[in-house]
Amino acid sequence: MQKKSDGQNYAPRSQGKTVPVAAPGEFRVGVMALDHGHIYGMCNGLAEAGAEIALVWDPDPEKTLAFQKAFPQVRIARSRDEILENGDIRLIACAAVPGDRCDLGVAALRSGHDFFVDKPPLITREQLKQAREAVWETGRKYGVYYSERLHVEAAVRAGELLQEGAIGRVVQVMGWGPHRVGPVSGRPDWFFDKSRYGGILVDIGCHQIEQILTFAGAEGARIAHSRVANFAHEEHPRFEDFGDVNLICDNGAAGYFRVDWFTPSGLGAWGDGRTLILGTEGYIEIRKYIDVASDAEGDHIYLADRKGEHHIRAAGTCGFPFFGRFIRDCLDRTEMAMTQEHAFAAVELAIEAQERAWSSGTDGYRETGE
Repeated sequence: MQKKSDGQNYAPRSQGKTVPVAAPGEFRVGVMALDHGHIYGMCNGLAEAGAEIALVWDPDPEKTLAFQKAFPQVRIARSRDEILENGDIRLIACAAVPGDRCDLGVAALRSGHDFFVDKPPLITREQLKQAREAVWETGRKYGVYYSERLHVEAAVRAGELLQEGAIGRVVQVMGWGPHRVGPVSGRPDWFFDKSRYGGILVDIGCHQIEQILTFAGAEGARIAHSRVANFAHEEHPRFEDFGDVNLICDNGAAGYFRVDWFTPSGLGAWGDGRTLILGTEGYIEIRKYIDVASDAEGDHIYLADRKGEHHIRAAGTCGFPFFGRFIRDCLDRTEMAMTQEHAFAAVELAIEAQERAWSSGTDGYRETGE
């Protein structure tokens, strides 16, 4: 089996049919803070759905020039304020350092723009309070790029199957979100600083919580148990390379997820992300990025129901409808793509899990007391 690149595919493109939902020039996007490569996937999804990526700003000129190569039509702004003060910009997209995202989001909302930010959208309870207040006071949107569900066709198709009742009532959702650290020297300092990335359960755990709530059809949940650890990066004591959480959803469904930074170098993808959904009449397994030792491509769904066993190759079947819906939500002031409360609920639970987590490692375990 041919091995994939070690780098994440930050800019997935729709293999299905994409229909623009906005007229040329109707939905202009300003981009700021290019600290995480997810900004490419965010903007590509918006562009496919009809958005114009118009302005970009980052204090690092190398980052803006690289972004301009990917989106040749974009103009490099002279400052952050040039984007914030531009009345023709409908939406501001951002992938700053996680700890800096809330301040930029509040500034975007208070300047009259909707906001679209990489996950995690913020990292503390105080930031969540500030974001909620800004949304309430301005009526603007604080959208979140939960890419592991929104930008994976197998996850999109699995959601459709659940809506169709393919496995009956969902009783449990389990998720696995392994990631590859890669060469440590290639990571910025903030990547290892918990005060800036929020901890593993906030940083990449919010992905999993968002999926559990969505696939379980729940509005909220209670954290039953959470744990974090630093097993293999003692040289970075503020880093966490493992975490897991048990949840009980408000509709009775159970949830569990594990996140880690232990993807082996021999795997042909940056992470073997999977989701297993158990229903009263069957179950669904999503193999997002690779089918190990079988298929180097991802977007696989395995479904067992009362009729038999099914293997669905989801690539090219449904595209990524979130982006078009989100654009229309911004233009029409609706909530078809994702409700604001859902976007905040996922990260609020992630923050709670992080705060309550036991810390374990080679020296046993202890309560974090955060």
